[in-house]
Amino acid sequence: MAFGDPKPLVTELDHIEVRNENLDASIDNGVALLDPDEERKILWKIDRRLVTLTGLGYCVCLLDRGNLSAASIAGMTIDLGLQNNNRYSIILLVFFIPYVLFQPPMTLLTRKVGARMFLSTISLLWAGLLVGMGFVKRWDELAGCRVILGALEAGYFPGCVYLLTCWYCRFEIQRRVAVFYVFGCLSSAAGGILAYGLMQLGGTAGLGGWRWILIVEGLITAVIAMLSYIFLVDFPDLASKSWNFLTEREVAHYLEYAKDFKIWLFAMIFLVTNVVNYSILYFLPIILRDGMGFSTAAAQCLVTPPYAFTALWMYATAHIADRYKMRAPIIVFNCAACIIGLPIMSLAKTSGVRYFGIFLVTAGSNSNTPAAVAYQANNIRGVWKRAFSSATLIAFGGIGGIIASTAYRAQDAPGYRPGIWTSFSLNCLNICIVGILTVYFRHCNRKADGGKMVLEGLESFRYTI
Repeated sequence: MAFGDPKPLVTELDHIEVRNENLDASIDNGVALLDPDEERKILWKIDRRLVTLTGLGYCVCLLDRGNLSAASIAGMTIDLGLQNNNRYSIILLVFFIPYVLFQPPMTLLTRKVGARMFLSTISLLWAGLLVGMGFVKRWDELAGCRVILGALEAGYFPGCVYLLTCWYCRFEIQRRVAVFYVFGCLSSAAGGILAYGLMQLGGTAGLGGWRWILIVEGLITAVIAMLSYIFLVDFPDLASKSWNFLTEREVAHYLEYAKDFKIWLFAMIFLVTNVVNYSILYFLPIILRDGMGFSTAAAQCLVTPPYAFTALWMYATAHIADRYKMRAPIIVFNCAACIIGLPIMSLAKTSGVRYFGIFLVTAGSNSNTPAAVAYQANNIRGVWKRAFSSATLIAFGGIGGIIASTAYRAQDAPGYRPGIWTSFSLNCLNICIVGILTVYFRHCNRKADGGKMVLEGLESFRYTI
């Protein structure tokens, strides 16, 4: 077939798409392809290797990405001269520039190299980098390390999402992504307590407590990276690995999907979600200590309850979404929780009430991560389209991190009201985007039911609302 032939590119993972569509259709028609007990055993076997290992990796990924907030109140601000200027925000921001730019090539490398080798390798590399960050002497050295960290971590989350969506059917996916992301919530929940414990090592070997936070968490990441190399499940079809990169035709096919406006709206939903997620991740300990008057020890530990509550909320909403085969209502529900919680968090007079607002915001925003991933995954087809969509989705999440880093400015501490109201407005925007997609999907489904349209290249395909 000559380059530029309009026929679709057939790839080695196409059979997975067909299997997923056929399995979903057979379930809808009440026909079981496998004995239910046998199917459960197979899913459990996949879950315990795939979801557990990717979840543990994402746990340390978020821990390593977000430990600056704990380190900042453990002495880093003073030691590196970050007080009374925007250096802290700059250190946060520079992470996201390579994190956004490296998403597309990193996602393709995950496929070409193989998930097990690629994900474990980049994890081990950033583990070593994190240990090195514990020995920096100047703030610009730390910023440089964060640039490299952003480039390495750019491959992890989209690679994991791509891998998960290749293994599970349309209405199995949100619960798995939720469990995967619950590991991230656990890292945020335990991160404050772990940081407080590591702070007590301050003075050991002449190193400050904040340095021990970075060093020990880097060593933990190295252990998880090695376990991933040994145990992680690779792509279903991957019998061999190739270091050959994409052909010209594959690149053209890959970029062709940029014309689908749905991909960009899915990405915007994820961007909005991550503005709030990163705001909480990077600024919550500071808000708790400087804005609500808690001690450093209390601020580190009070990060835990909102994330523990989030884990329960996230799995419950994911279960409902998969059980009733719906996506948009869950996203709107979570956005509503943020819209209610943000004013409480900002305007309430007492610390206890403001702390309650943090529960709503943390649960709503973080739970929309698996919801947005599932919403996108259910409404696209094709291996390369899935790869492009995953890269775009997570790249826009990185842009959300840039917005969070700039909207929450040092001069607005400790209340950060401009940043909070930015988050409020963006969640309202998210509801509007979901509304637009819902109207469009219903229109397309009606036309497909009437035989007037074929969706995503498959006659039986219908958009999930």
